[in-house]
Amino acid sequence: MKRRLCSSLIAGMFAVATHAGAHESAHEPGAAPAALMPAPSAAAGAVSGIDVAAMDRGVRAQDDFFRYTQGAWLKDVEIPPDRSSWGAFNIAQDKVEQQLRAIVEQAAADKNAAPGSDARKMGDFYTSYLDEKRRNELGLAPLKAELAKVAAVKDKRRLAALMARFSRIGAGSPLDMAVHQDNKDSTRYIVDIVQSGLGMPDRDYYLSQDDARLKEIRAKYQQHVGKMLALAGHKDAEAEAARIVALETALAQVQWSAVENRDPVKAYNKFSLDGMRGVMPGFDWNAYLEGVGAKGKIDSLIVSQPTYLAELDKLIAATPLPVWRSYFEFRLLSAYAPYLSQPFVDESFAFRGTVLSGAKVKRPLEKRAIAEINRNLSEVLGKAYVAQHFPAERKQQVEEMAKNFLAAFGEGIEQLEWMTPETKKQAQIKLSKISVKIGYPDKWRDYASLRIAPGDLVGNVMRAREFGHAYEVDRLGKPVDRSVWSMSPQTVNAYYNPELNEVVFPAARLQYPLYDANAEPAVNYGAVGISIGHEISHAFDDQGAQFDGDGNLRNWWTKQDAEQFAARGKVLVAQYGAYSPLPGYHLNGELTLGENIADNAGAIMASRAYKRYLKGRPGPVIDGFTAEQRLFMGLAQARRGKARDASLIAQIKADPHSPAEFRVNGSLRNHPGFYEAFGAKPGDKMYLAPSERVIFW
Repeated sequence: MKRRLCSSLIAGMFAVATHAGAHESAHEPGAAPAALMPAPSAAAGAVSGIDVAAMDRGVRAQDDFFRYTQGAWLKDVEIPPDRSSWGAFNIAQDKVEQQLRAIVEQAAADKNAAPGSDARKMGDFYTSYLDEKRRNELGLAPLKAELAKVAAVKDKRRLAALMARFSRIGAGSPLDMAVHQDNKDSTRYIVDIVQSGLGMPDRDYYLSQDDARLKEIRAKYQQHVGKMLALAGHKDAEAEAARIVALETALAQVQWSAVENRDPVKAYNKFSLDGMRGVMPGFDWNAYLEGVGAKGKIDSLIVSQPTYLAELDKLIAATPLPVWRSYFEFRLLSAYAPYLSQPFVDESFAFRGTVLSGAKVKRPLEKRAIAEINRNLSEVLGKAYVAQHFPAERKQQVEEMAKNFLAAFGEGIEQLEWMTPETKKQAQIKLSKISVKIGYPDKWRDYASLRIAPGDLVGNVMRAREFGHAYEVDRLGKPVDRSVWSMSPQTVNAYYNPELNEVVFPAARLQYPLYDANAEPAVNYGAVGISIGHEISHAFDDQGAQFDGDGNLRNWWTKQDAEQFAARGKVLVAQYGAYSPLPGYHLNGELTLGENIADNAGAIMASRAYKRYLKGRPGPVIDGFTAEQRLFMGLAQARRGKARDASLIAQIKADPHSPAEFRVNGSLRNHPGFYEAFGAKPGDKMYLAPSERVIFW
């Protein structure tokens, strides 16, 4: 089981843009209920942190809290034409990109930077990306050597080595590999083999027969494949494209669904190397493991989807070799098109940017360059970013908040009426072992062996991907390094890793508008606190709760408590499955269950943690809102966002996060504190009867 990328940029990229239907109510639209009226006193000079101008007072908080807190913003703000979505996380990311660009451009302008230095690496990568003239002159030439490797495959047994090569250079193939901790022995690293190889976001894009939009996307995808092959000089590109899409469809038919892949027990299948030959007898595992650099370093591996591998073996045998060569050539072209000449860049964006995501224009060249450096020189850039933009006091402030959240979670465990003392004891043990990392790693990755050359963009990207692959594989056989980060400090995101039992909050996540150092703490306990509570709660969601405090996949639940937990999960699945962000599209409550549990539990932890911060003192009233109200408003405004339909459909099909509207309204409908703060009652659209509310922790 890999790390969980959670409530920040990934989820923030997607948000609903439709409005709920009208609802009759006893309250006049815009009229403030008693709970919203100003209290007798307020903290003098305090800054609330609430974006009052973004609110829509014509929407009642008790009917649609998401739009009440940011309806004016949703109506007025247009999604930038180069974006598929826009929201608080994007705004924060834009600010980070500007900061990173200044760092990189300064490095590029430094003529005295020593060869091989961090500054020279950043500068040379940047100038190679911006040099469109050279890219256009080179055309397809930078991929000549890799294309020759594809053409040289004259025997299907050699497909294994080709798949290994494509894993190293990030081009993708029908199976992929990752190195991480063994889920049942968290003291050692192991190789995990996973299904892969599709050119569209999810298998539903290939298999759904009753969705007109997905049928249209399928047709456009086949056209896109043909255009890419034609750009590469193929004479029979359209026919080849049809065969490639047919092959990918066959792969999709035997792949596990996104919901099936969420089950860590089902996805844990350990095989010896001899056993792997039994799963795929026609596949040259020796060549594959040698190609990925793992040969001689492992005696077993994990297969996430063994039935898929068995079917893949049959598919390799049944599919003519020329079709496989066409497929791999397209995979290579698709993976590297953004770094080639303009026709490839344009065609890649036309499908992936516009058809799949809904963006109208490409992002500016400089921003694309910074994003690429951010991916490939993440800790080189991160080290400079932290030095300039992450003050030590912010790290200390959030560390104190995290302590309150951990304590609040412990209180919550003890208050659970449905859990037996035996399971509570085990939950507390796991909670006590959670590690919290904030800001940046204690030690930085060494990039000395990575060569970055001016004027060689494709080579720079390819070598960087191989460097990253080698970094992972080099862990095999070594002690587990618990200091390592799986996300760069300049990433606007956060995650929980069940194998290390850790929550991680990069520096860039802790900035305005997601964190306001000048605001009264109630808003921050909602805005950034929901992320802290959310990530801690992942240790106890339907997946995380199957791991113990040492990161091992082990059942520490009594049968009775496990059944109670599962029953609550079914109620939450039904709640979210009823939400429809777009006509004809409902959320997949099973796919989003883990994130929904974390959202619900995280919101409750935010309220409890803030009360711990207050230590019995009353929270101040500011801008006419009580502290408790501002906490919920901060939570909602930190998840502000809207998305284009194409992006929203992709999220519904493949993303375990619910769209922003339902992350806010869906969680608060189950939160007793929300009812106390805003006086929601029967007849209000946000209201759920107490017997229908779901509380996990």
